[in-house]
Amino acid sequence: QVQLVESGGGLVQAGGSLRLSCTVSGRTFSSTAMGWFRQAPGTEREFVAAINPSGINTYYSGSVKGRFTISRDNAKSTVYLQMNSLKPEDTAVYFCATKRPGSMWPFKPPTTYENWGQGTQVTVSS
Repeated sequence: QVQLVESGGGLVQAGGSLRLSCTVSGRTFSSTAMGWFRQAPGTEREFVAAINPSGINTYYSGSVKGRFTISRDNAKSTVYLQMNSLKPEDTAVYFCATKRPGSMWPFKPPTTYENWGQGTQVTVSS
């Protein structure tokens, strides 16, 4: 059974930073592409960032590019999301997900991901 456990969310002031972690079990992590998504109340789940299995290739939504960094440690079966220069509009529940086997593309639709964590709340105050 594949399990994803996220941590690192919390309350931060605008301009601050947080690092989210997501540890995966029950799947060969080193061969699995990963993604981060977020969902604010009343909105659809939104793509944030993705990373290929080796960690060499990363992809970002336009709204977070330059502020967020996705990375992974295959030895620890963990993917990270470093979030800097946070804005109130970044407030959401953040989810990590395992990409379905196959090509990285497309990497934005949530339907191309297979397993999901429970989510961690990130709140940015103004």
